[in-house]
Amino acid sequence: MLLFYITIALTNGICIIFSRSINGRLSQSRNAFYASLVNHIVGFLFLSAIVLYSLPQFPVNLHNIPLVAFSGGIIGAGFVVINSYILPLLGATLTTIPAICGQILSGFIIDILQHGIPEHFFLQLTGILFILVAIGVRYWRK
Repeated sequence: MLLFYITIALTNGICIIFSRSINGRLSQSRNAFYASLVNHIVGFLFLSAIVLYSLPQFPVNLHNIPLVAFSGGIIGAGFVVINSYILPLLGATLTTIPAICGQILSGFIIDILQHGIPEHFFLQLTGILFILVAIGVRYWRK
């Protein structure tokens, strides 16, 4: 079952790169905010259709959702705007690698805050530092 979830996560990563590339091209012809707006309108319509289709199995009750949960939409919109702006300037790889590093660092910190210091804390921290050093060596401009 773990392999199935890992495959879903890898597929998600592929989808993110395609989405970033499409939004980056749209931001070149318009601007990053326009690309983000189109992205979110199409996403809203797509998810609305899925929710309406699956409503009998998964009823939606907006009253039980904590207000802080809606901040994810604001953060997501900012993520799309930033990526739409940066990707045409840096390219897909150089945009993705620092974003993944930010995800690794923030995930590491969130896990510590939620679950305490992990058993292999220094090993994980060393791995994160190696990733950051490798990126620095690869992209350091002389």
